[in-house]
Amino acid sequence: MSGYQQNPYSGPQPPPAPQGHGYPVAPPVQPYGQPGGHPGYAMATQPRNGLGTAGMVCGIVGAVCGLTFVLWFFALVLGVLGIVFGGIGRSRVTQGEADNRGAATAGIVLGITALVLPFLWFALAMTLLRDLGPLPD
Repeated sequence: MSGYQQNPYSGPQPPPAPQGHGYPVAPPVQPYGQPGGHPGYAMATQPRNGLGTAGMVCGIVGAVCGLTFVLWFFALVLGVLGIVFGGIGRSRVTQGEADNRGAATAGIVLGITALVLPFLWFALAMTLLRDLGPLPD
């Protein structure tokens, strides 16, 4: 009888490998197209936060431009971009593709602010011009 015995409750088992001979065995290589070695499972995707962040940045810069009377045109353009990018970012958050709801909301709010400020400057300028009266010849 040999030193190898089989368990009567399990199927046939291979004999144990000899210890201490040769180089260590490299781990098995994963087949191409199977990420992580788990067939049928996809890798976790990273959140797509780019448009929410872009909306926030456009809203901030647009609001700062809106505070100045000279850069009103940039405030209008960046305000519209902040609203659009923030809205797309918010929709990605509700779909579960992104996780920066606050940044996307800030883009929308600051974009609206950037749109309103140039009109307030215009209304102030018209009020001041009206109060001055007609210009003398």
